[in-house]
Amino acid sequence: MLPQRKRLAAALAVAACALAPVAASAGVVVAASGPSATSFPVGKKIGDSERIVLRAGDTLTVLDGNGTRVLRGAGTYTLGQQAGQSQRGTFAALTQRRTASQVRTGAIRGDDTAPRHPTNLWYVDIAQAGTVCIVGTDRVRLWRATTEGDATYSLRAAGGGASHSITFADGDTLAPWDITAFPISSGSSFAISGPGSANNATLTFEVLDTVAEDPEALAQQLIDKGCTQQLELLSTATMVAEG
Repeated sequence: MLPQRKRLAAALAVAACALAPVAASAGVVVAASGPSATSFPVGKKIGDSERIVLRAGDTLTVLDGNGTRVLRGAGTYTLGQQAGQSQRGTFAALTQRRTASQVRTGAIRGDDTAPRHPTNLWYVDIAQAGTVCIVGTDRVRLWRATTEGDATYSLRAAGGGASHSITFADGDTLAPWDITAFPISSGSSFAISGPGSANNATLTFEVLDTVAEDPEALAQQLIDKGCTQQLELLSTATMVAEG
């Protein structure tokens, strides 16, 4: 009888697990405007089945595990009822931490149309001043929005000191960061100047020890660290096409 009782107990345990409530997924607000904007601050979490009530003139941008959606009022919505193809593949490509050989130059030959945004979340856009999140410090790559012509930039610590030249060759969008000359730690700032006054920016780094695997959790990390440019890139690149 004892083995039979054990089998019955095991069966009941399995049934209990099947009946246990499944934790609801949640999206995170990445932008809001309109009359209800104060009710949806950036970083606010919204459950998959939670009712979202918007008024006329409202625009709410929410990122969840399937991608980014823009909801416009007036109306009542839930994230779980929003249609559209999942953007998880795009998220995986955007956040891949590539090897040194994969990002050696970023050359794009024979392409007259330069990319306007980095193709990887961890590339450092030299034209965007502000806080930048990076994963570790061993593969930092600077990115420019054009492939045309050689361009040399000057890099120095924001507090002063010696400068260091970084050159993008004709056809290249990427240039390596010299981590030996300029060590990076969370909170360290650097001034970058290049051809023309429009190409001057000060970058402050935040080093992520661990990176969230889910889009909404990574968005929250970027929000917490103040990496607003990368948050915008993440939400734009994973936008779900509206039906």
